Amino acid sequence: MEKKLVYTGKTKDVFALDNGNYLLKFKDDCTGKDGVFDPGENSVGLTIEGIGKANLETSIHFFELLKEAGIKTHYVSANLDDATMEVLPATVFGKGLEVICRLVATGSFIRRYGAYIEDGTELPGGYVEATFKDDDRCDPLVTCEGLVALNVMTKEMFESMKEQTLKITKIVADDLAKKGLKLYDIKFEFGYNNGEVILIDEIASGNMRVYKDGKIVDPMELTSIILGK
Repeated sequence: MEKKLVYTGKTKDVFALDNGNYLLKFKDDCTGKDGVFDPGENSVGLTIEGIGKANLETSIHFFELLKEAGIKTHYVSANLDDATMEVLPATVFGKGLEVICRLVATGSFIRRYGAYIEDGTELPGGYVEATFKDDDRCDPLVTCEGLVALNVMTKEMFESMKEQTLKITKIVADDLAKKGLKLYDIKFEFGYNNGEVILIDEIASGNMRVYKDGKIVDPMELTSIILGK
């Protein structure tokens, strides 16, 4: 099948396919700072050999769980050998929007609000926030009202995105808990497809902060635990 490169991202390249779908090529780059993995950072901080395929395999695992739960996503199929995933076309919101669900206060949340809350404090029910993908402005936070005022999405779209974020986070957290893991926070992206807000991008080890026995689990180890390897 013919493919054409349309976008080069931090952790994936995107190709257009002649059947109308898109192909995501997973890379071995991770977000972080000074060589330390941090899903909350907005730039590539390190390269971990094999993390591309690991992120893809983890994404397949969770996308299949969401499919069983009746949650529509852009996932179509995947090829582990090539580290690629075929996905439905979807329109991104604005120039790119990331949605973070926090179950425990840590990372950039503490850097912003540390005067009001202690690191490691539980956030019952989950705390959802959105940021624009904008490296020059350090991925600024944006509210529902801001997104509406900027004509990025409607209030109804935001509510759908928030509702799905909480549902998906619970599914991921429950699956991790079965393996003795605790999800602290996770990052998603959503798009618009055939009149619906749907989950796009990936659900990968590199996009979540997970702890085991009080210590953070690095992406490769996390993937091994999730997949039972």
